[in-house]
Amino acid sequence: MLLDLLAATAQSPFAFEILERTASTPRVQQVVQLSLAPAFLLSGIGAIMNVIMSRMIWIAQRIDKIEDATEGQRTDRQESELDWLMGRRRLMQGAIMFSTASAVIISAVIGLLFISAYITAQIGTLIAFLWVLTMALLVTGLAFFLRETRIAARGAKPIQDKQ
Repeated sequence: MLLDLLAATAQSPFAFEILERTASTPRVQQVVQLSLAPAFLLSGIGAIMNVIMSRMIWIAQRIDKIEDATEGQRTDRQESELDWLMGRRRLMQGAIMFSTASAVIISAVIGLLFISAYITAQIGTLIAFLWVLTMALLVTGLAFFLRETRIAARGAKPIQDKQ
């Protein structure tokens, strides 16, 4: 079966060219080395997203617990905490959205690095743009996360009694 594939490849000039380009061990090593930095960044984004998701799950569970109480039975403190938690949830959703987008883009960068080694078209500018876009998305996600942690550290503000 492998011999049939190689025989068919030898008859197709395009397939033969691809096979010839991918057969170079030094070229494959070079591409793997180039893709290490984006791969490490991807693992770092995954670790950050794990922390973000843990906080998001806690917030969602707390909101559910408060919302399970009927509106007439909620205390002023619970109403205040619910508003505070809803604001935190919005920020965490932004952090998740931007962090996920950065993970998707850096995955595309890794794929493009491998593709670029085997095609003649120059896509270095595209890869550089996607790298910068990844960093911008990640920084934005981290800014949302930072804002949420600052709000969490301050705590829920109690509702002032009306006199």
